[in-house]
Amino acid sequence: MYQHSVIGLDIAKQVFQAHTVDIETGQIVRLKLRRGQVLKFFAGRVPALVAMEACGSAHWWARQLVALGHAVRLLPPRQVRPFVLRNKTDAADAQAIWTAAQQPGIKSVAVKTPVQQSVLALHRVRAQLLKMRIMQSNALRGLLYEFGEVLPEGYGALRQALPARLAALDGQLPGMLLQSLREQWGRVQSLDGDIAALERRLHEVLRADPHCQAISAIPGVGVLTATAAVATMGDPHSFRSGREFAAWLGLVPRQSGTGGRIRQLGISKRGDAYLRTLLMHAARAVITRGQHSAWLAALLKRRPFNVAVAALAHKLARTLWAVLARGRSYDPTVFAAA
Repeated sequence: MYQHSVIGLDIAKQVFQAHTVDIETGQIVRLKLRRGQVLKFFAGRVPALVAMEACGSAHWWARQLVALGHAVRLLPPRQVRPFVLRNKTDAADAQAIWTAAQQPGIKSVAVKTPVQQSVLALHRVRAQLLKMRIMQSNALRGLLYEFGEVLPEGYGALRQALPARLAALDGQLPGMLLQSLREQWGRVQSLDGDIAALERRLHEVLRADPHCQAISAIPGVGVLTATAAVATMGDPHSFRSGREFAAWLGLVPRQSGTGGRIRQLGISKRGDAYLRTLLMHAARAVITRGQHSAWLAALLKRRPFNVAVAALAHKLARTLWAVLARGRSYDPTVFAAA
């Protein structure tokens, strides 16, 4: 437990709720604070451990409170929820945060720097643009399918085939439809430029950050995985081991057991879904390119392909942590060892 008082803070857009217990008298204190009052309230208090859920704007508030001399602990929301013992209100949430912050088994989230948050923001914008491109290109496929045109699968194949298909349909379809489809295709191509611009900025981050460069030497780890891993992990020393980092990402098996018998199920899929997906793609790329170590080749012989992909993604996560936490360069001989 922290040497000073613990304050549970439920953050919001305008009205914040604080919950604490006086360590001398045992008095329960509940306070409502307007947004403009929060920093003034904490500036006038002795240093305390302030616990918050790791949700929207939590990292910004954490940096402000650390600057005022307080310690901050960010908690995963799903680990706070079990401590809400009655109807969900701001006061109940603040009390649940206060209670969860003092539990020994809860893993806190490292406070991110403005640069780390900015990198993750670029990733989110890129992911959103990719979704928009998929939606619009699929709409083109569906509209042309209604007129008997079946376009090839994959965006690269679509980009090569669509202009010729639209040109071949001149005179067969009404001009107003063809013009609208060409405009739609123009919007899809404009998204390509936006996505490429974001990827150039991420490449600049990779070149400027030695940590990103260090882990980009790992097989399967490119600019997206490297920048997202460094920004998502925050301080690598907040994890005791690479296995703990892999478990935080949901790359370890779920367990179900009773009566002394424990069953290993599929991966837990807890934690950051975006970085976990990138690591799964990285593992799949390593396998499909034939970059097989003796360990991986033996695993592929005895287990299904997807199981091997998940196992290799787990190993990539542990390798990422080892390179960042220990400050060493990537060693292929260690990675290839079983």
